[in-house]
Amino acid sequence: MIDLSQLNPKQRQFFKAKARHVAYGGSRGGGKSWAMRTLFILLAMKYSGLKLLLLRRTLPELRENHIIPLLSMLGSLAKYQAEEKAFIFPNGSRLKLGYCDNERDIFQYQGQEYDVIGFEEATLFTEAMIQFILTCNRSTRSDFKPRAYYTMNPGGVAHSYFKRLFIDRQYRENEDPDDYLFIQAKVYDNPVLMDNNPEYIKTLEALPEHLRKAHLDGDWDVFIGQVFSEFSRDKHVVSPYEIPEDWRRYRSLDWGYSKPYAAYWGAVDWDDNLWIYRELYGCKSGLNDTGVQEDAGTVAVRVRDAEVADFDSVADPSIWSNTGHTGPTIAEQFVQAGVLLRKADNNRIQGKMQLHQRLKDEKIKIFSSCTHLIRTLPMLQYDEHKVEDVDSSQEDHAYDAVRYMCMARPYKPTAAKPEDPKAKYYRRYGIEPEKLSTKAGSL
Repeated sequence: MIDLSQLNPKQRQFFKAKARHVAYGGSRGGGKSWAMRTLFILLAMKYSGLKLLLLRRTLPELRENHIIPLLSMLGSLAKYQAEEKAFIFPNGSRLKLGYCDNERDIFQYQGQEYDVIGFEEATLFTEAMIQFILTCNRSTRSDFKPRAYYTMNPGGVAHSYFKRLFIDRQYRENEDPDDYLFIQAKVYDNPVLMDNNPEYIKTLEALPEHLRKAHLDGDWDVFIGQVFSEFSRDKHVVSPYEIPEDWRRYRSLDWGYSKPYAAYWGAVDWDDNLWIYRELYGCKSGLNDTGVQEDAGTVAVRVRDAEVADFDSVADPSIWSNTGHTGPTIAEQFVQAGVLLRKADNNRIQGKMQLHQRLKDEKIKIFSSCTHLIRTLPMLQYDEHKVEDVDSSQEDHAYDAVRYMCMARPYKPTAAKPEDPKAKYYRRYGIEPEKLSTKAGSL
């Protein structure tokens, strides 16, 4: 039998949700798999003739995480058809269990129709798999609207896809924000696990920092292979406010036409903190990493009119080059519009290290209004061949612009003042200096 008396609040929220797409999870140990299995059983029993599909990425995972537990949970409540991997309920509902080990496996679901589809550990599926299988999530019933459920943790090949939809809530054309609901569930929300296996918490707490942030804290800005693992929304993102006039101001530009252009405004306070306070990002609405294809003169006017002040303005050195045309360079078009620029220091490794150091020492703060920088910076991964550098095939335009700014105002951590040798001696031997005699030979 199914005991619902010990449902935790997050599981209750998951069971009651009726959004078109419901995602549940965010960290290890949140009770996700049990919740998904139980929800599917309850739906199958409530609605006669309901067609449900529950998926794991591989067959061994499917067997261990769902087939065996469902056989135990259901007992005589449903008949299991082993060849089809399906449970048939007395009211005609059918719960099909499936897997999608590789891209070819998606075609086994072509032409099928399911009222409910669930992706367990959804970030392990590819985006193409998910989108293809969702074409089967349709229904002609009048008493039930199609739904898709996802349990997931940060990381995996579809990390960016789910982060965009459920965490950043950045939607494309034909994606309705009201269709997407995310229920964050952490191990601390699972009292059964906390009571019966408290050692599991210690295991998660002992993980390396980036894994601990992902698996214990459910931080979607952290994943394996991430370049700027120091980035934290809690530490580095702040609410906008009026920048004092006496702070030194900077402006940086990374040019883009078919790809987005990125312009940022920053200010350095008297403690050498860099505040990124304004963003101008030329990206097509709902299409990440797709430029708006505006000419340089138009973009220059946008940059000029965004704020009138005395800036040290730097830009990608490549815009000073003529690339096969005889007209003015991109840099010249900016100058003609009244935006004076100088060539940025484009040392990629040094610029990356500058940003690393500022993030580590919390010497950079980003206004929450700089949404594209906040969205893209934590998603950057290392280049497979240039292992010390960022993979430039990603959406790195905001990062490049901020990197130029960091190089325009290099940050040098203040070295700790060396301890006085005499004080070190006193501390080592537990001597209180004020009690020492000042006479020679007192030691």
